[in-house]
Amino acid sequence: MIATSARSPDGPAPKISFVSLGCPKALVDSERIVTSLRAEGYELAKRHQGADLVIVNTCGFLDSAKAESLGAIGEALAENGRVIVTGCMGAEPDAIRDRFPDVLAITGPQQYESVLAAVHQAVPPRHDPFTDLVPPQGIKLTPRHYAYLKISEGCNHRCSFCIIPKLRGDLVSRPAGDVLREAERLVKAGVKELLVVSQDTSAYGLDIKYGESTFRDRTVRASFFDIAKELGQLGVWVRLHYVYPYPHVDEVVPLMAEGLVLPYLDIPFQHASPAVLRAMRRPAQGERVLERIRRWREIAPDLSIRSTFIVGFPGETEEDVELLLDWLKEAKLDRVGCFKFEPVAGAPANAIRPTVPDEVKESRWRRVMAASREISRRQLARKVGRRLPVIIDEAGGPVAKGRSRYDAPEIDGAVHVSSRRPLRQGDIVSVKVERADDYDLFGTAV
Repeated sequence: MIATSARSPDGPAPKISFVSLGCPKALVDSERIVTSLRAEGYELAKRHQGADLVIVNTCGFLDSAKAESLGAIGEALAENGRVIVTGCMGAEPDAIRDRFPDVLAITGPQQYESVLAAVHQAVPPRHDPFTDLVPPQGIKLTPRHYAYLKISEGCNHRCSFCIIPKLRGDLVSRPAGDVLREAERLVKAGVKELLVVSQDTSAYGLDIKYGESTFRDRTVRASFFDIAKELGQLGVWVRLHYVYPYPHVDEVVPLMAEGLVLPYLDIPFQHASPAVLRAMRRPAQGERVLERIRRWREIAPDLSIRSTFIVGFPGETEEDVELLLDWLKEAKLDRVGCFKFEPVAGAPANAIRPTVPDEVKESRWRRVMAASREISRRQLARKVGRRLPVIIDEAGGPVAKGRSRYDAPEIDGAVHVSSRRPLRQGDIVSVKVERADDYDLFGTAV
């Protein structure tokens, strides 16, 4: 049983402190929970101390992420004592209970109703949910000018290093009408950039056979192309994340050339060696991917591609790393993130041999990052002298910080903007680029 509060329903509004860890998809889950809580009259506290309870939305993908989640739970218990745990790590409750037997409740990812039920039992709501005022777009945990738009849950892939399907299940796509209505509400509330996320964005609609649903006065198919085209007609920046390079992605690139969708693709390639990709249970066709990238850039020459890679995967050889480095030089990816392989409890990759020593992983990581940094520097140098639209993320001083169409928040570079006129967060301004470094651009608002 969960201990309940003695608070009267007519007393002060209960306060909830919230910790959101992990990826943007988890952030969307947090936003849904927070929106529901605010609709029921709960207030959000900035600190654990003084709150009626703490909710920790955990990440359980890597051991390092689990350690961060456990640390956050321990901190919340130390500062408050009343903690509800949710998120990916909640799918393995024993690991949490063994360490922290005093947590009030544990729920898995996407289990919004279970989280709310646990909150209700621990701290009953004060207000009538029908009389509380919540913005139509819900409560967002991002700045007002951009928002993550989740179009599906789960994943049908079975990559050997990943346990996301175990944590979040198979692909479950949202009806296109629901996605577009949420996007429309966000735009009406002032959002100027929609970041489309899911575990596998380009597989959107596969599970529901690309079924149609109603939006405004027409029907829309639940497909990657159709949802991208419809979002592109809302008059805001649309950025596509977690896109697998399936052949039908080719259909979306012309939308970038037309200006409907940002010329940006976030594609988790993970490696370039066919042997490593097979061991990862990923598509092992690096050459075909290079051909596809070349065709994309012929259609949309301004296309920016970011990706992530794993080095030190079990069985990876020096030849595999050289293949990856050569592939990167050929692909000329604009943004690259690289991670050293970490075994994840329950992942099939843990059984692959031989393992790669930590010092070798470190060396390979440094080589990949050095190569990608040089490519980034060259790609950015080509933008010097151009005028680019830039969305302002941080303002208030003589130099504002923003992003071009080629940069996603928090994971890519920035544009540092000098301006004689005051700039505000969320402004989209034209900037003449005057110089570049390895990852950032510098210019003046014109």
